[in-house]
Amino acid sequence: MITVLTCIIFIVSYLIIITDKIDRTLVAGMGGVLMLIVGVFDTEKAFISYIDWNTIALLFAMMILVSVTSKTGIFEFVAIYIAKVVKGHAIPLLFMISLVTALGSAFLANVTTVLLLVPILFKIVRILEVPALPYLVGIILSANIGGTATLIGDPPNMMIGQSVKHLTFNAFLLHLSPITILIFLTIMTGMIYLYRDRLYVSEANRLRLLALDPKQYINKDSSLLPSLLVLFVTISGFVLNPLLHIELTSIALAGAVLILLVTRETIKTEDIFKEVDWATLFFFIGLFLLVGGIEEVGIIDELARSIIYYTEGDLPKTAILILWLTGIFSGIVDNIPFVAAMIPVILEFKDYGMTNLDPLWWSLALGACLGGNGTLLGASSNLVVVGLALKEKVHIQFIDFLKIGIPVVFASLIMCTIYIYFRYLLPFL
Repeated sequence: MITVLTCIIFIVSYLIIITDKIDRTLVAGMGGVLMLIVGVFDTEKAFISYIDWNTIALLFAMMILVSVTSKTGIFEFVAIYIAKVVKGHAIPLLFMISLVTALGSAFLANVTTVLLLVPILFKIVRILEVPALPYLVGIILSANIGGTATLIGDPPNMMIGQSVKHLTFNAFLLHLSPITILIFLTIMTGMIYLYRDRLYVSEANRLRLLALDPKQYINKDSSLLPSLLVLFVTISGFVLNPLLHIELTSIALAGAVLILLVTRETIKTEDIFKEVDWATLFFFIGLFLLVGGIEEVGIIDELARSIIYYTEGDLPKTAILILWLTGIFSGIVDNIPFVAAMIPVILEFKDYGMTNLDPLWWSLALGACLGGNGTLLGASSNLVVVGLALKEKVHIQFIDFLKIGIPVVFASLIMCTIYIYFRYLLPFL
């Protein structure tokens, strides 16, 4: 009975979120509370086991860092500079924003990257008077694609890297970056073709942008250098994380506290807290509880274990099934809990005679990260972009994104299938 109730709560909540008829934060929160009321888990287990406080704290810290840094005018400076590099042309700007997002997501974390870049994007589109939606879609897709390439780019990769010690930062870069680059170029070609007739910058707006001096947007008060220095040190900490052995969340929280401390004379802490996107943070909490409910009753575990039964221990068949199943499932719910359930299952495959599990790990990583492009609920970075866009009165419709996300995921998984087959599986056939 409890399993049936859990499924009903999850499915109904998910369908209401898809329709966008009720605020998504309220729906996720109510769904999470219902999981508690019907007894799927108690409050202690919900808060300790299923709410990913590392993700919540990381988002909170980065919101503070971005909010304080934005008051220096540095985002406006970067926005104008990027737009001037492409001379204000809309399509080259789409590619440039997406490329910067992909690179940032690879060597930082995709959530951090979108938190930094989305405010920049809105500065640009206001000046050029072009719709923000195509660029937001480009940022979402590029964040997940770029985050696939490295160990620190996406939370699923971090989880896999922590569980399998020989899969180092360089191993992820060596094995996943080639297919990631190919997928990025393919998807961007499709994006440019899709929006080629919808993005146009008038000559007047283009010349108006080119006439601007980026430096005039810099606020040269006492908070400029300290806040930029703290942001640089924080980002450097993310990049050097494999060497420092300090959790990304700890680095981000340290940066947030430090930036509030060094700018306290010119920027009030309470004003920064008012600018935190609390709705997005509470949406994440509700979503973690919803997904935690179906995990608690064994639905995710049962789905994972069925892979073993279906493939009968055959490595090529198992690798391809994991790739596609993870890719599709990660588009429906956040990929983090599914990867958490899959890691111990794959480790058990050694008992079935599989001595080389690396193809399975790469399949899991590719499916989880790239599958996040399927829907707006597929990855944490997607939800962050949606939250930032709502603050700017831009609403990304779930169904509209689905029309782009599903083809992108299927194209990505087809390319990954070919890549995994020829690079890893051919000797086992």
